[in-house]
Amino acid sequence: MKINDLLKLPIFNGTVIVGGEQGLNREVHTVNMMDAPDIIPYLKRSELLITTAFHFKDDLPALLELIREMGRQECAGLGIKSKRFLGSIPDSAVQLADELHLPLLELPVEPSLGDIVNKALNHILDVQTTQLHHAIQTHRQFTQQIMSGQGVPKLLDQLSALLKFPVILLGPYLQPVFGRLSPRNAVRLEALLSEGGRFYVPPSTFSAFSWLGGESETMTLFPVYTHRQLHYLCIAGFVPPSERSSILTIEQATNVIAFELMKDNALKQNRRRIQNEFFTNFIGGVFSSSEEIASRGREFGLSNDQRYICAVGKLNNKDKTTSFVQYKAEQDQIAEYLEGEVAQFRYPIQVYTHDQSYILLMRLTEEWKVIRPFFIELLERLQSRIAAYYESDLSFGFSSYAQPLPQIPMSFKEANEALYFGSISGKTRFIELYQPKEVPEILRLIPHEHLRKFYMDTMQGFEDETLKDHQMLLHTLSVYLETHCHLAETAKRLYIHRNTVIYRLEKCEEIIGRSLKDPEETLRLRMAFRIKALLPEEGKADW
Repeated sequence: MKINDLLKLPIFNGTVIVGGEQGLNREVHTVNMMDAPDIIPYLKRSELLITTAFHFKDDLPALLELIREMGRQECAGLGIKSKRFLGSIPDSAVQLADELHLPLLELPVEPSLGDIVNKALNHILDVQTTQLHHAIQTHRQFTQQIMSGQGVPKLLDQLSALLKFPVILLGPYLQPVFGRLSPRNAVRLEALLSEGGRFYVPPSTFSAFSWLGGESETMTLFPVYTHRQLHYLCIAGFVPPSERSSILTIEQATNVIAFELMKDNALKQNRRRIQNEFFTNFIGGVFSSSEEIASRGREFGLSNDQRYICAVGKLNNKDKTTSFVQYKAEQDQIAEYLEGEVAQFRYPIQVYTHDQSYILLMRLTEEWKVIRPFFIELLERLQSRIAAYYESDLSFGFSSYAQPLPQIPMSFKEANEALYFGSISGKTRFIELYQPKEVPEILRLIPHEHLRKFYMDTMQGFEDETLKDHQMLLHTLSVYLETHCHLAETAKRLYIHRNTVIYRLEKCEEIIGRSLKDPEETLRLRMAFRIKALLPEEGKADW
């Protein structure tokens, strides 16, 4: 309680405030009596000290030193029965008390110091008992709300009604978890995050800060401690330290919220583990049929009738010396943060972790060309936040869309491939879209000796390509295949008669011993011509 309120007790009737009047709002936690000269080592913060000042009647410097030390240790005030020995309180003592804003009280002759201490302490204890009883009742009420399933939002509403201020639960990086900030404060917090990333509140206390410029507004943050991360109970107003009743109420709320967060986190971890096991089995080909995939997918909110985009993210510069336990703890924190961010996205996204990757699986509820700019913006925002919060670069590769569900493992491979090609190109903190490979790119992945054998087996009979007839026949065959086996178009491109084309194609069939009317054979021949262009120069003819 404040010293100004304590002085309203009847026991202080006749007390005169001779100095330090501006400090009457100081907190009083205890009252002590002094009749010894060595009291200074035993001074306590928020303590009201009363004395007859017998030992100071001939030692004014010692009295001034006592007042000065009480101001330094933030004591509540000093009460002196001046009529007993001092006669009056010295002006220099009054002046020093005014400078320090330390209340200096002139106590009446009656009652005794012992009565003053007893009555004042009894009143302080009564007030504290009432506050504690109120805190217990509040804690019980908040706990019953949580136990009845009303959840944290309902608790915040009740706390807001008690404090007459809006109350919001913020995450470790000041992102709203429950409740809504005003648009102005949301923008301000966003700016605060973009500048510093992390926000620090000293342990076992609370912090208040005000926005500068324009319309002034103060917010008070109370830390909510769990075994994993720090959250903040944000009061959209100023809660002064002297408001013990309000602070005790808020502290009870933070305790209940902390236990609820730990329970929710345990449930989330179990759910996340089950989801990740499903995804690992899914992309690993454990499920044997499309019907099983569709059935398992429905359990996790995946629809066989929807299209999906898969994005795979990895941290580029993780510390190699980090222990496995530390790495898993941070991976869970990042996954939890990603889940919170994508939950606010306009399109549904599921988050999985696999090995050292973070997978975002987004359902396409509109055309991809409409969704794409918003999706890229989301990935860029996630990159900037992870860089600020974890001092790591997060890169993404994402796939073309997949439909039905059995195609998702292929989309996952495409996203991983895009991520791989982005990384080997030397980029950092990039977003890479999967680009389907052209036929020559795929063929270049095959060793030359295998390509040469395929070509020689397909073109057997044309071993001596230096023969003029063979060159002419191969050229005709190549044009015929490139025109999708249209005789008229082939004749037109070669400036020859249609019957000549037919004659040459029949000669080709005789040489290779297979029919050009077989689609498999024409595909094989087209591949052979593509391979011919990739073989080393010494393996090619000059036709």
